[in-house]
Amino acid sequence: MPVGPILPATDDPDSAGFWAATREGKFVVQKCGGCGELRFPPRPFCKYCQSNDFSWHPVSGRGRIWSFAIAHKPVYPALADFAPFPIVIVELEEKPTLRISGNVLAAPGAAINSVDPAKLRIGQPVHVTFQQVAEDVVLPQWLLTPPPGAA
Repeated sequence: MPVGPILPATDDPDSAGFWAATREGKFVVQKCGGCGELRFPPRPFCKYCQSNDFSWHPVSGRGRIWSFAIAHKPVYPALADFAPFPIVIVELEEKPTLRISGNVLAAPGAAINSVDPAKLRIGQPVHVTFQQVAEDVVLPQWLLTPPPGAA
């Protein structure tokens, strides 16, 4: 059984552009060349028009917590020392059906268990941060966005 973290295949033809962008600190989604729809997660064909033509479109990296769960006893041994930790699904500001999973961190580079799960709420605003976890893997993670006027 593997000991280290599970890492994405950053050379997959459908998602390589996404992983290249995260290494540069940019957040992108696919934009269909046929109908212009934004899509995430990356996939080879547009579900609206079936075009396989796409480009990588920059997005704001802002969104809201759509759902979350707390991993109390992870199945994967490499994460056991971090339990309990929250796993969030974030709906992106540009289009609520664009959703991505990740962790909420207390600060850039913090551990995945650095936010008390009791402080999370559905609808809470978040913004992206990037965390390098391997030489060629930079994961988008999430920071809670303070309310306007908060110190």
